[in-house]
This record gives sequence, C-alpha cells and structure tokens, in this order.
Amino acid sequence: MTFISRMMAAVVVLAMSQTAVAANKLVVGGKGFTEQLIMSSMTAQYLQAKGYEVDQRDGMGSTVLRTAQENGQIDLYWEYTGTGLITYNKVTDKLSPEETYNRVKSLDAKKGLIWLNPSKANNTYALAMRKDFAKEKGLETISDMMAWLKSEDGKDALLASNIEFSARADGLKSLLAAYEFELPRRNLKKMNSGLVYQALSQEVVDISMVFATDGRVKAFNFYVLKDDRQHFPNYALTPVVRQDSLDANPLLADQLNALAALMNDDVMASLNAQVDVDGISIERVAHDFLQQNNLL
Repeated sequence: MTFISRMMAAVVVLAMSQTAVAANKLVVGGKGFTEQLIMSSMTAQYLQAKGYEVDQRDGMGSTVLRTAQENGQIDLYWEYTGTGLITYNKVTDKLSPEETYNRVKSLDAKKGLIWLNPSKANNTYALAMRKDFAKEKGLETISDMMAWLKSEDGKDALLASNIEFSARADGLKSLLAAYEFELPRRNLKKMNSGLVYQALSQEVVDISMVFATDGRVKAFNFYVLKDDRQHFPNYALTPVVRQDSLDANPLLADQLNALAALMNDDVMASLNAQVDVDGISIERVAHDFLQQNNLL
C-alpha cells in the first residue's frame, strides 16, 4: 500500500470513528414540571449507562420544546398523546386512546418525529376537590360540580388553574364548552402548577385542576371528579424521537420502549410523590427507579 493509500485509509477510518461518536450524542429534552423532570433525568441516566453521550435540556414550556425538536435541537423527549394530537396537530376529534395514539403517530411521522411505544401512564387533566368537602356537597362528577357552581351555595366557589390549562385548546375553555357552562371570571384563580395543589389543600380554593398521575392527589386526600362526559383525551406518556436520531442509533428505539413498558399510573404517581411530597431529589428518584429495575 502506497503512502497516499495509507493516508486515505486513515482518513476513512477517522471519519467512520467520528460518525460513530456523533451518532451516540443525544440531546434529551423535558418540560418544566415534576413528572417531566423525572423522566428527563431518568432517560439521561439510562442512556448514559448504555454508553451514549447525553446533553440533558429540561425545564422548557411545551411549545418551545416541541419547536426545538422539530428544528433538530432536541433528539428526544417524553410527550403526551393528547397534547401531540390537539395542541400540535390541531385535531379535536373525539378518539379512543388507541385512535389518539395512531393518529398522532401517523401525523408526526410526516414531520420526521417518531412516537415509540406508549406507556400505560395516562397523565390526563382532571378536576379535584378535597374529599370530605366533595362528600359533604354530594359531588361525584364534573356535571355535579357545574350544577353546584350554578346554585346559591356554590356561586362564589373558586377554581384554581395553572396558566397553561386556562389557555390551551384542550384545557379549561374546551372543558367548559363540553359541559355547557360559563365560568365567571371571579370564580377562576390562575397560579403556578405547584401552587394549585397547595391552594386546594389549604382551602384557599374549592376546586383545582390536577394532573391524574400527580402524587399529591393521593397524598393530600383529594377526590378526582368523574369526567362523566368523557371530555379529556388520553394523555399516554410516550417517548418521541427524531427519525434521524433513530437512524443514527439503531438500538435506541428498543431501549426507550423497554423504559416505557415500566411506566403506569401507579408507578408515575409514586415517583412524583417521592419528589413533591417526600422531598427526595429528582436525580435520586430517577436513579433509584432505574437501579431497582436493573437498568443501571
């Protein structure tokens, strides 16, 4: 082999080596609330243990995070099927959980975003009350609550909502429309997500929007009103990955699907409660879960 041939071969080997390294660099995104922060940390730790170089970027708003993934700044993060369908793809049809997943998977595939296997954790929106208060008033469903708000007894009741829920297409406005109710502005209190649980627990408000898998629902003895008109869509927690990231990392889909298979409502609520109720750090909760499931 001539000197030039050896040099060319060395360049090819170096290029292949650099490509392999680049293929193992992954940017893991996440939103700014507890469940998302847990999943971002867990995914980063899990993939690092698998040999990937990971750049973790969480704490983002939904729209910012989605845009970053579409632009190639984020390789993967955990999204919710209902959010993907309604907020990003503007589909408001009433669909079953399976139909919701299949529709958003098909629509996003055209944009180069691949929805992997959905977990059994459904972090849907819900409305909750203090259990003893709901029992005292005889309220079991959202329809019961709406009727109570129209009554003399309930006309001054306060409902807590985070900013996003009050503004989203799949949030408060569509809920009120589905239940044919107009909520006077004086009855609505907007606040940060973490404060809605505290406000309800401390009797500052009478009703609060909550996330179904939030550990504080059980810890604070809240009663989740039945969505008797089945308004809220399914929000299955699912890893979403750019197609080019999957192409560059052939094992990634199976690895993330293995993690998704471990998640359900009870598991997610327990993880959230460890952070929000017990005060354990997000990184420790994520690490311990991975270790307990032999993923580290």
